[in-house]
Amino acid sequence: MAEDDSPASAPDLGTVLAETRRRLAGAGIGEAALDARLIVEHFSGTRRIDALRDPALGLDALTVGRIEDAVGRRLAGMPVHRILGYREFYGLRLDLSPETLEPRPDTETLVEAMLPDLAGIAARKGACSILDLGTGTGAVALALLSALPQARASGVDLSAGAVKTATENAGRLGLDGRFTAFVSDWYRDVIGVFDAIVSNPPYITTVEMRALPVEVAGHDPHLALDGGPDGLDAYRVIAAGAGGHLDREGLVGVEIGSRQKADVAAVFAAQGLRLRSVARDLGGHDRALVFGF
Repeated sequence: MAEDDSPASAPDLGTVLAETRRRLAGAGIGEAALDARLIVEHFSGTRRIDALRDPALGLDALTVGRIEDAVGRRLAGMPVHRILGYREFYGLRLDLSPETLEPRPDTETLVEAMLPDLAGIAARKGACSILDLGTGTGAVALALLSALPQARASGVDLSAGAVKTATENAGRLGLDGRFTAFVSDWYRDVIGVFDAIVSNPPYITTVEMRALPVEVAGHDPHLALDGGPDGLDAYRVIAAGAGGHLDREGLVGVEIGSRQKADVAAVFAAQGLRLRSVARDLGGHDRALVFGF
């Protein structure tokens, strides 16, 4: 690589950060400045304040090489959090794996939509039980547990790799005493009745899957994305099985695609579950629906 195109030619923190930002921006990456900062800080073990206070801080060749490798992967379309191996969600650091969907800020809408009612259940009963269908990293369940000390959660996923990742995340966060994850095809191996069922299920239509950008289609597991021909397959399963696993005063909360509100509500209505509330994400799109009997 040419001398002026590599951070290795000037191995100090400020220059490496500026060069990384320049290369990502030059490739048309929308959040180049943020991605550059995340990459450089992660692989150099520095903080944001370090680049401001001591931009001349020297970086050794091994560190610069790791940053260079990460930049190459980002330029090839790998999402920055896949490169880092983790993502922050609801204030929690969650490790990722190839078998897990990368949790995104929109999904925090589901957490916020469920919390008030679940807090009420926990206060009334002194406890609260949650079933997280398609748990992935454990994001939704673990976020709820972090906010509800009286709650316990079971997370199920078809992927053994996802179950392993969710279990490890719970342990790292000190929530493993209240969280159990196991392999199940939706409700197949689930036993018991819960105060809440939550899910961020696959809801992209099979046709839309073909048009997904490489950053999504090439790195998020298709099992967690493809919702079938009309994007509603998972909702039908969740709604149909809720009656056997939901307390009569319990709630079902699901994330949806931005144009799926009416269709998903109809699926649940057919199983006797009425729409209680709708929550919008930061972009103003319908993102989470909460149902009850």
